[in-house]
Amino acid sequence: MKTSKLFVLLVILTLSPHLQAKDYNASMFGIKSNGTTMNTNSIQKGIDYISENGGGRLVFYVGRYLTGTIHMKSNVTIQLEEGAILVGSPNPLDYEFISNWTALIFAHNVSNIGITGKGVIDGQGFIVATNLVELIHNGIINDPLKYDRPWEGRRPQNIYFKGCRNVKIQGIMLKDPGSWNQQYDQCKNVIIDGITVDSKSYWNNDGIDIVDCDSVSVTNCYIDAADDGICLKSHSPDFICQNVYVYNNTVRTSANGIKFGTASYGGFRNIKIVKNLVFDTYRSAITFAAVDGGMVENIEVDSLRSINTGNVIFLRIGERRTGRKGKMNNIRISNVYAEVPATKADAGYNYEGPVEDLPRNISPSSVVGMPDASIENVTLKNIEIHYPGGGNPAYAKIGLNELEKVPEMAGAYPEFSMFKELPAWGFYIRHAKGIVFENVKLICEKKDYRTAIVLDDVKGAEFKAMKVVEPDKKKEFIYSFRSEGITIR
Repeated sequence: MKTSKLFVLLVILTLSPHLQAKDYNASMFGIKSNGTTMNTNSIQKGIDYISENGGGRLVFYVGRYLTGTIHMKSNVTIQLEEGAILVGSPNPLDYEFISNWTALIFAHNVSNIGITGKGVIDGQGFIVATNLVELIHNGIINDPLKYDRPWEGRRPQNIYFKGCRNVKIQGIMLKDPGSWNQQYDQCKNVIIDGITVDSKSYWNNDGIDIVDCDSVSVTNCYIDAADDGICLKSHSPDFICQNVYVYNNTVRTSANGIKFGTASYGGFRNIKIVKNLVFDTYRSAITFAAVDGGMVENIEVDSLRSINTGNVIFLRIGERRTGRKGKMNNIRISNVYAEVPATKADAGYNYEGPVEDLPRNISPSSVVGMPDASIENVTLKNIEIHYPGGGNPAYAKIGLNELEKVPEMAGAYPEFSMFKELPAWGFYIRHAKGIVFENVKLICEKKDYRTAIVLDDVKGAEFKAMKVVEPDKKKEFIYSFRSEGITIR
């Protein structure tokens, strides 16, 4: 993303309307803070009244406010003061199911809305999901119960906003959703700043989902999630998730830290990810996937720290829908420091990453396109990655002399471990064009039978000031197969 584009984005976000209208105490509408009174109708009446009378803030003070589904209206902000907790009902029947989603707080096609303050939204997700399972077993709700857990669309998210403009989520804590925590779908001008996410009470507990939005900033947040931490998605081929600024966030997750996809129908464009920390994370620190026909282009990652993370970088083009190949172009990743552990990085989570692909050797970072859809123009600069090494050759399935046997897996779900065993410990690059490594340092602590970098069907790759540190100093650090235009300087 060019500096001018980033400046325009920041100006747009800064000038987004901030509601400064009248404050209304929640108690004015009969809303009770005792934690037992069901406040759904009273809260909705307050929101409707404020919207109809010029806008303003519905202010909640210290207490527990029990509620089912409520709907935001234009020009209304929910202000949660410190000590105020908006508590989701434990009864699944208190939530509305709209357009294949269930949520505690809905907003559809409204503008100038917000949820701010130092208070908490507590979805009580584990309790709600457990009660939902009981209703399904009793035949009250029809659901396939895959793996004996309800479909994520029937479990309530804390927030679901669609088609909204000028949204501000600031300061609050969002905890324990029944499904994804917060989803912003086809929205424009969204500010998410300084929030805390505790999202690991149940399956599919993403931290933040940005879906087909335009002009979004996610800044200064702390995210602890059972599923992907900051996840950009594209659910519609008619939309593109674009002009997104992700800055100064800390992410811990038993899935991926910062991810584009898996849903990638339209694609992702002009994304800048700066000064973020990912730690204790099972999957990749960053994953960019174009697997549903959409594109990923003009992406910049700068100043990323990845500590105790199972994988660092995973870029992937796939074809989950026959005839709809993705595209990926112009990716720049710079100033990265990463440490990959020998042990399971998310050990101790309520819902750890899957173990069905274990035991296996530590997977390398990967850039993997398709034979007729190469990933193009990827630059990695000022990168340092520490690997544990110690690869076990007994796990190996494919050696350097048989790289053509690595399966394409075009229709598979894209994850760093999808190819199981690869003959590289540092980077595996396949079906790519225009790859640049500049001042990249790969450190292998223990002797590993694998090669540091493996290239397969790469057209044009330049390695400048490359440094590989490993106990076996006699090995060549790059192996090239079916590739051309490879230079090492």
